[in-house]
Amino acid sequence: MKQLSLFIELTRLKKPIGFMLLFWPCVWGLTIAYDFSKNLNDYFFYLTLFFLGSVLMRSAGCIVNDISDKEFDKRVIRTKQRPIASGKISIKLGLIYITILCLLALLVLINFNTLTIIIALGSMPLAFSYPLMKRYTYWPQLFLGITFNYGLILGWVCIKNQLDIIPIILYLGAIFWTLGYDTIYGYQDIKDDENIGVKSTSIKFKKNPHKFLVICYLVFIICILVTGILMKFNYLFFMFSIIPALHLINYQIKNLQINNPKNCFNIFKSNNTFGFIIFINILIGKL
Repeated sequence: MKQLSLFIELTRLKKPIGFMLLFWPCVWGLTIAYDFSKNLNDYFFYLTLFFLGSVLMRSAGCIVNDISDKEFDKRVIRTKQRPIASGKISIKLGLIYITILCLLALLVLINFNTLTIIIALGSMPLAFSYPLMKRYTYWPQLFLGITFNYGLILGWVCIKNQLDIIPIILYLGAIFWTLGYDTIYGYQDIKDDENIGVKSTSIKFKKNPHKFLVICYLVFIICILVTGILMKFNYLFFMFSIIPALHLINYQIKNLQINNPKNCFNIFKSNNTFGFIIFINILIGKL
């Protein structure tokens, strides 16, 4: 039971916000592509696969991140008690867990068509190199956005069996969404990160974070509206698009206090609700 508890702590399974932020783009891509006049069994089947894949890959990613950042985590108040940083779990055992999780994710992946499998495997180098980016660039959040939203492309391809401009536009917008919310997340540890010497957009834009977030979220809003136009969604989609726009600009940006870690974390977590709102908005657009 102790090992199980440590495994849950290591993979952050008690903090579902991580795998839900990975899951929502998958849902968006799947939903814009799916023909709801057909049997819904396939839709829910793929939805289940994407959920399982999100949990498994996010769990593996957490372990990779903790192994890569072991020495950094020891010097950050929020992360110094993580199982690998604190020595409760060895790197060897962590690597075994990663292997098992990736094999389980592969069992999920083989249920998709060939193109989806190829594109998904192509994202693996991105997923496992992301933790290193904070050492070399102030834009690790950009790499996270590219990696974390890859499921949006997969959601489209698993239905259409081809890549089109529509999911690429929405994928671009989702990257800026992640760029925004992970910048907010980074403000929790900004003092420790500056002392350690790691880089982030939180540090790069600390003098004017609100302006940077406005740009990121406006790009996302434009991309989702363009997606609606290209998909020929009904007028309700555009009417209800004001709700996610207000959530991003009025709640996240207006209420952000970068010197208040609890405030930053709460705003970051609200993106789970935002992901659900976008999903509902897409469904409304396809009525």
